[in-house]
Amino acid sequence: MAAKKILMLVGDFVEDYEVMVPFQMLLMVGHDVSAVCPDKKAGDTVATAIHDFEGHQTYSEKPGHNFRLNATFDEIDAASFDALVIPGGRAPEYLRLNGKVLDVVRHFADNDKPIAAICHGPQILAAAGVLKGKTVCPYPAVGPEVVIGGGESIPPSDTFDNAHVDGKLVTGPAWPAHPAWIRSFLEVLGTKIEP
Repeated sequence: MAAKKILMLVGDFVEDYEVMVPFQMLLMVGHDVSAVCPDKKAGDTVATAIHDFEGHQTYSEKPGHNFRLNATFDEIDAASFDALVIPGGRAPEYLRLNGKVLDVVRHFADNDKPIAAICHGPQILAAAGVLKGKTVCPYPAVGPEVVIGGGESIPPSDTFDNAHVDGKLVTGPAWPAHPAWIRSFLEVLGTKIEP
């Protein structure tokens, strides 16, 4: 298996599990992951939030860990990366306001490179205008933005543990989907894990 260079877009109050788990799992299988945040550099941290499903009308939020960035946003060249990962949480709602973030996302979509987005991550895809004709499984509250962005939003399973693949776009509704979402992303990347 050839290691892939993967870019991960994060920001303050990214969902804790949705940044920590894929970052560590992709490193574990041998990929090179660069986690970046606009206006921050390698060595800086972003605050994370833990979102849980506790029977309320929406998810609850608690403070998470600090996540250390290992690359500097202003120094990245999207063309040097093979794939993109966009975790959810609250970060996507403001990261999508950054023109360079949208340009980076468009580079991956325009060049048919693998993109994995989970939970609220598709907010950035919608803002970048790359969802036309795509089928996406986002967090349900993001479904209207997917549709407005020209995509089709499909519902999660009752346990939020499903993922969906449309070409090289891999989406999932929330962190319970990690096994299906990461497995699907690894397949799109061409990563083989032998039992």
